[in-house]
Amino acid sequence: MVERLVPDELWELFQRVVPPAPSRPQGGGRRRYGDREVLAAIVFVATSGCTWRQLPPSFGPSGPTAHRRFTEWSKGRVWAKLHRLVLDELGARGGLDWSRCAIDSVNMRAMKKGDLTGPNPVDRGKYGSKIYLITERSGLPISVGISGANLHDSQALIPLVCGIPPIRSRRGPRRQRPAKLYADKGYDYNHLRRWLALRGITHRIARKGIESSQRLGRHRWTVERTMAWLAGCRRLHRRYERKAEHFLAFTSIACTLICYRRLTK
Repeated sequence: MVERLVPDELWELFQRVVPPAPSRPQGGGRRRYGDREVLAAIVFVATSGCTWRQLPPSFGPSGPTAHRRFTEWSKGRVWAKLHRLVLDELGARGGLDWSRCAIDSVNMRAMKKGDLTGPNPVDRGKYGSKIYLITERSGLPISVGISGANLHDSQALIPLVCGIPPIRSRRGPRRQRPAKLYADKGYDYNHLRRWLALRGITHRIARKGIESSQRLGRHRWTVERTMAWLAGCRRLHRRYERKAEHFLAFTSIACTLICYRRLTK
């Protein structure tokens, strides 16, 4: 089970970003479970959607133990580092296409009020959050962010583009900016077009009342498909976490698994 959820190649990448275990000079205490077993337990919770206390005992670490390690690694931004490391491996192998990227968002209903939640205007005001993605041409997520459900999509474009990490290329320096960025009518603002143009990014933003959604969908279907891939991480069907960093961590885990599957093809 552990080897299936955490293959050797993924484990080797994880070892490069996980912080060392804290030492106990005084000795004593319980035996600390191995990082690979705990990582497998966290991946199982993310993909199956079960609660921490429903974690099968076959993994070794209990649910509370895995949750404590998950919290520890989330504070250390381990999941974002792992996602970037997988992207680096893909970029070094020429697996990323920067010629055309797309941005989109999806709403998730929040079961509990917490950080970065808000009333969803399209869900009768029920509290929820948004997941934002920027994907490269084939649909691999290269930047991810979250917000309250009441935040307008246009306010997320600049932070998300700035959040694209410098990723390795097969030849030349690291790359951080796409050649083109496609977006729907929610991003139809002149200041966003000017901001993208100043950074050398060609904007392809649909104009309200001018361009039809069918014409736009010829290029944006890849990011919509990636949003559907996120549903493979059942923990993201609803937001159960009060803390925003925990919800973002599960989103980063889902994006990492999507990119890792492409890495192993």
